[in-house]
Amino acid sequence: MQYLHTMVRVSDLEASLKFYCDALGLEELRRYDNDQGRFTLVFLSAPGNESSQVELTYNWDPESYSGGRNFGHLAYRVDDIYATCERLASNDVVINRPPRDGRMAFVRSPDGISVELLQAGEALAPAEPWLSMENIGEW
Repeated sequence: MQYLHTMVRVSDLEASLKFYCDALGLEELRRYDNDQGRFTLVFLSAPGNESSQVELTYNWDPESYSGGRNFGHLAYRVDDIYATCERLASNDVVINRPPRDGRMAFVRSPDGISVELLQAGEALAPAEPWLSMENIGEW
């Protein structure tokens, strides 16, 4: 058995790509447009880790999606959790659970999918502004 990908339905493909690629740092591997089925699939991965993919599914006809919280979350190990959270915040992403402990943070995609960020190796020393930040919303 081999893990292939996790599929996440998205309501706004451009907003989702801005979040997952520009802010979070994933890379687009391939894209498939199906005119007959009226959907687009975009496969993403963390740089250098193509074996763990996220499939964004965009249905061209508007649908309302809910339940992002009961999905659970996607999790990524990052080299510098503070730099990652700074990049996300500079892309207007709310840091729902700031990395006060230098180890873990949570953010949400435009469709409410929870994304956990974990510091690679040992936790970084607690630092401002993260140390004083409160949780915002759900993660």
